[in-house]
Amino acid sequence: MNRMTTAVAAVAVSIFAAGAAGAQGTVTVYCGVDENWCRGMVTAFTKATGIKTEMTRQSAGEIYARLRAEKDNPRGDIWWGGTGDPHLQAAEEGLTEEYKSPTLPKLTTWAQKQAERSKYRTVGIYMGALGYGYNTEELARKKMAAPACWADLIKPEYKGEVQMADPNSSGTAWTTLATLVQLMGEEPAFTFLKKLHANINEYTKAGAAPAQAAGRGETLVGIAFQHDVIDVAKKGNPVAVVSPCEGTGFEIGSQSLIKGAKHPEEARKFYEFGLSVEAQSIAPQFGSYQFPSNSAVPVPKEAPDLSKVKLIDYDFATYGSSATRTRLLGRWTAEVKSLPR
Repeated sequence: MNRMTTAVAAVAVSIFAAGAAGAQGTVTVYCGVDENWCRGMVTAFTKATGIKTEMTRQSAGEIYARLRAEKDNPRGDIWWGGTGDPHLQAAEEGLTEEYKSPTLPKLTTWAQKQAERSKYRTVGIYMGALGYGYNTEELARKKMAAPACWADLIKPEYKGEVQMADPNSSGTAWTTLATLVQLMGEEPAFTFLKKLHANINEYTKAGAAPAQAAGRGETLVGIAFQHDVIDVAKKGNPVAVVSPCEGTGFEIGSQSLIKGAKHPEEARKFYEFGLSVEAQSIAPQFGSYQFPSNSAVPVPKEAPDLSKVKLIDYDFATYGSSATRTRLLGRWTAEVKSLPR
């Protein structure tokens, strides 16, 4: 890849390089982050270990659905990245393998807790805060006040101006749905979502797509993780990031070993690689500015200042359960998405 830098190449001489000579095998990775980061990770892993890598990029909800569909004959070996709630739901259903990494003590508390609550069937690899971005040029052209809260997005002047992903496919949008329910209570949240629906111009498949659309001026507001909005702004687009005034949720991006994988040894090597300093340090090279789970990895300077973000006490146990997911997605699809706009 032309974006691969010397920092990525340096991974190849990491602790994994010792076993690279003559290494054989293949690992199939289901990747839930941005395509560029996915490709950067698998390229670096192959250089470091000599293990061939096959990669499929999908949103977290899509990968979760894929694991359920393939449970009797898994085609993937490891699920790397994507919001942690679907990883927890897959763990609850026995779709992923228990594994206690020797790297666990080197991880942040939130990453270790993710492993504990899943009975060690998943682990945190990064953390990111939810929010939204707006196009500053479009806002000025339309002579609108800058939005600062969730409540601003349901105002009449935002009709047709807001974009978010579909929570059935997108981990980002599931986090949005779960965040609003926790912030407001379920009934007020669904009242809000119905009003928001009237202002939505499109429900995208991928969670980062609304931020990218805001950068291109195709929508005024895009609901997304703040690091995705920051990436769009870093590329020279007129986009400002918002941490909603009422408070907001966050993700613990995770990785999981797929139960019944055909290449379990190679999958565990990729799992360990994903927790290493070397691998987590390359994320900013690909416009990914989340908070890394390995405590020895510096936080990207571009990451949002969490002292200025009002994070809720996100209930991962409840919103990482299959029953809650099924019920809330069914309700959202029937009561919100089906409404006319």
